[in-house]
Amino acid sequence: MSKQSPKAVLQVIDALLGPNGCPWDKEQTPESLGDYILEEIFELVDAIRRRAGGAELADELGDAFFLLFFLGRLLSDRKQISDLQDVWEANAQKMRGRHPHVFGNTQCGSREELHQKWEEIKRQEKGSVDGIEYAKHSLASVPGSLPPLLRAYRLHAKAAKAGFTWDSDQDQEAALNAEWVEFMQALAGSDHARQEEEFGDLLFSLVEFARRRGIKANAALHLANVKFIARFQAMLEKARNKGLDWSALDMEEKDALWEAVKRAGRE
Repeated sequence: MSKQSPKAVLQVIDALLGPNGCPWDKEQTPESLGDYILEEIFELVDAIRRRAGGAELADELGDAFFLLFFLGRLLSDRKQISDLQDVWEANAQKMRGRHPHVFGNTQCGSREELHQKWEEIKRQEKGSVDGIEYAKHSLASVPGSLPPLLRAYRLHAKAAKAGFTWDSDQDQEAALNAEWVEFMQALAGSDHARQEEEFGDLLFSLVEFARRRGIKANAALHLANVKFIARFQAMLEKARNKGLDWSALDMEEKDALWEAVKRAGRE
């Protein structure tokens, strides 16, 4: 079987949207594809994090590419972009410009210097905007459709690059502790809306606490979810192997099974 280029996928999309094409595909718009694209990207990321096999990864990557190519065709039909080739060439040019330490003669001595140069280049791309306008654009560029934990991380990162962050990790930790106190005070009352607000503030500060230490809250919570599911399933299996009736066990007995699973995982 001969190797196919991305052009083959575009030919498939042309057929799907052609006179004898698929009625469902013909009904799609850039707006309607949005949720499908998000779903496919999440499936791809999930496969990566599960360290799925090459065939599954290739399949998920192909699905993501297909929808992006499909979106490109629809945007081109609307005249919102010219064509995908122009998109690729423009992006390649932009990325070459943002990496002068690779494609030019600029030298970057540290990761911090590299990030600073990156922000300087992005600001130059926006023209003669002042610091306030650039900071506003920077925060506005964080998509509202991102999962909340991931969006909180990106907002903190953007704010830090705009110079709005705590001077030290100790200062930020003090702010986090203050948020915990405010949350506990809210819990002592009966205002549910305030409790929710203070808990959100606490989570937002905790995301920044982790970010400053190189931890991405969204990825960390994903790992915690996976670990919990694995341990919970192992606990149920242990109960089955012991011939126990799960519904008849009290919390102390369930905790004993949970601790046994945790110990087994550390051995």
